[in-house]
Amino acid sequence: MSLTLDLTRANPVATAPVNLTGLTREGLRQALIDAGVCLPEKAKMRASQVWRWIHHYGVTDFAQMSDVAKETRAKLAEAFTLARPEIVERQVSKDGTRKWLIRTAPGIEIETVYIPDVGRAGALCVSSQVGCTLNCTFCHTGTQKLVRNLTAAEIVAQVQVARDDLDEWPSPKEDRRLSNIVFMGMGEPLYNLDHVADAIDIISDNEGIALSRRRITVSTSGVVPQLDALGTRTAAMLAISLHATNDALRDVLVPLNKKYPLDQLMAGIRAYPGLSNARRVTFEYVMLKGVNDSPEEARALVKLIQGIPAKVNLIPFNPWPGTDYQCSDWATIERFAAILNKAGYASPIRTPRGRDILAACGQLKSESEKVRASALRKAERDAA
Repeated sequence: MSLTLDLTRANPVATAPVNLTGLTREGLRQALIDAGVCLPEKAKMRASQVWRWIHHYGVTDFAQMSDVAKETRAKLAEAFTLARPEIVERQVSKDGTRKWLIRTAPGIEIETVYIPDVGRAGALCVSSQVGCTLNCTFCHTGTQKLVRNLTAAEIVAQVQVARDDLDEWPSPKEDRRLSNIVFMGMGEPLYNLDHVADAIDIISDNEGIALSRRRITVSTSGVVPQLDALGTRTAAMLAISLHATNDALRDVLVPLNKKYPLDQLMAGIRAYPGLSNARRVTFEYVMLKGVNDSPEEARALVKLIQGIPAKVNLIPFNPWPGTDYQCSDWATIERFAAILNKAGYASPIRTPRGRDILAACGQLKSESEKVRASALRKAERDAA
C-alpha cells in the first residue's frame, strides 16, 4: 500500500507587503490597479495623491493621508507598507557628520552618512549595495564581500531616514539641510543601475523630495559599458574613482582597471551624455603617501584628463583598522593641488569629515561585518 502526500491545500508562504516608497510613478499606478485599490481610470490621480503623501510629506501611516477616502486607505494598508527600515545605530561626529547603520532585512545592513556644509547645504552619501565586489585596496568597504544589490526602496529609505532625523518633512523648497545626494557609499552603483536609476527618478520627482538631478552624483570605479546608460537614464552628475594615472598602479589600487583599463575608461568619460563646462565630471583621487602623490603623478593626471570638463577632488586618505596605507603629508597634497590648479583644473582638498565615527570616505562597512571580522580574528588568536 502506497501513500501520496496531498499538498494541494497547503497554505501558501506569506509574502511581505510591497513597500510603496521604492516604486516609480508608473510602478505605483500599476500597483494600485493590481491590488484592486482603485479602477484603472482613477489610478493616475490616486497614485499622484499617494505619491505626495509619501515623498513630499514623508508619512509612514496610510491613515495620515487625509484627502484619501477612508475605505481606500484601508485597502492600501492591507496591501502595502510604508515602513522605515530599522536604525541599528546612530552616531554623530564631533564635526556634525551623522552616520546611520540601517538594517533593511535580516542580515542586510548598510551605512549612510550625512555631511553638513557640503554642496549647497549638506550631502547624503548613500549606499547602492551591501558590501562590494571591487576590492579596492585602500578602501575599507572593499574588504566586505558583496551580499546583494539594494532595491530602489532600500536606496530611497536611506534618504527618508536622513530626512526624518533632520526634520525635513514636508519637502522644503528653500533652506534645505540635505541639498545633495552622492552615490559614494557601499558598493558599485553601476552594477545595480536599474535600482539606482529608479531611486534617482523617485528622489528627483518635483512633487516629492524634488532634488535636482544636477545635485545627484553617481560615483563609479569605471564600469565603462554602463556609463552611457547612466547618463541617458539618470542625467546624474558623474564622478570617477580614479586614484592613479597609469594602468600598472591602478591595477593595484582599483582592480577593476584590469577589466576596463584607462584608455577605455577615458574614452567612455569623454562620451558621457551631457558632459559640458556646466556639467563637469569629478575625478576622485585619494592621496596615498609615497604611492600616487608625487609632482610627476600630478602632471600625468593633467595630461590624462586634458580636454575633459572636469574638477579633481583630492581626498586625504582616511585610515581604517588593518590598512597598510598612510595619508600623504599636507604639504605634499597642497603641492599636488597647485600643479592641477595651474593647469586650469579646480582641485579642492576634501576636508576629512566623520573620521572619529568611521564615516569618512572609504571607511564605511556594515557593523555586522565588523563584528564578524572581529570575532574571527579573536578565534584565530585563541587557536594559535
